[in-house]
Amino acid sequence: MFLGIDTSNYTTSAALYDPENGVIFQKKKLLPVKEGELGLRQSDAVFAHVKQLGDIVSELTEGRTFDISAIGVSTRPRDIDGSYMPCFLVGDMVTKTLSSILKKPRYEFSHQQGHIAAALFSAKRLDLLNEKFIAFHLSGGTTEALLVTPNKSRIIKCEKVAGSADLKAGQAVDRVGVMLGLPFPAGKYLEELALLSNAKFKIKPTMKGAECCLSGIENKCRKMLDSGEKKEDIALFCLKSVEAALCGMTDALINEYGKLPLVYAGGVMSNKIIRKTIEEKYNGIFAMPEFSSDNAAGIAVLTAVAAEK
Repeated sequence: MFLGIDTSNYTTSAALYDPENGVIFQKKKLLPVKEGELGLRQSDAVFAHVKQLGDIVSELTEGRTFDISAIGVSTRPRDIDGSYMPCFLVGDMVTKTLSSILKKPRYEFSHQQGHIAAALFSAKRLDLLNEKFIAFHLSGGTTEALLVTPNKSRIIKCEKVAGSADLKAGQAVDRVGVMLGLPFPAGKYLEELALLSNAKFKIKPTMKGAECCLSGIENKCRKMLDSGEKKEDIALFCLKSVEAALCGMTDALINEYGKLPLVYAGGVMSNKIIRKTIEEKYNGIFAMPEFSSDNAAGIAVLTAVAAEK
């Protein structure tokens, strides 16, 4: 078994990966956010992880007998120098302690690498770890397209080739959701609301080459709400606007890099409305919803791959 731990700005999570049988066991819990608020301060996120991680690992291991071969952890948001967020210090500290006590190797990855690996595992496409592909990572803190290539030391190297010039996709979704009175994080609730709408929208995304601009989504949705439009129609407009921007990015990158495999990861990519369009239009590779939102599954997978090298 290979243990992965991820302490992101949204979720405390731990996972066990059994590569021989191709099985992942995982437990996770959202960080507590007060009603009407748009996330946590980093100090509060760190404190919440400290309170939650022990119980998460206990739930994961309860009733299972196994040996840990190696331990993996996300220690930073992205795979670049200077990428840092205090919430990842909790997983970093715990895995250093476990590695020292158990005398097992420990491997560090970025949260973003974990998202990509989780999507590949869920889609049964771990073979892409040995190929070049384009990965889109859309979440509360990130809206990026990455050129992913195999790498001996990092398993996969992620080079940013496009992104959002302003607001991130998950921020747009959460801000509009909270605007409509939905809980935070708002993704699944906004989707449920949008599925009630029969509205049709023709949306032209704001693009600068392969870069998208998303700040106009929140402003437009506010105007729709103030003018008395139905909440379900506003929810659908928000998601269709994110979808239009994602299509704009995808088209631009296909023009630049050709028809590489396209992988879509991150919490925003668990949305059924957006997924349906992208699968039909581009044959995009998606994770199942439980592997799209923040999770430690991809970290456990990368740990197993690293240990075999």
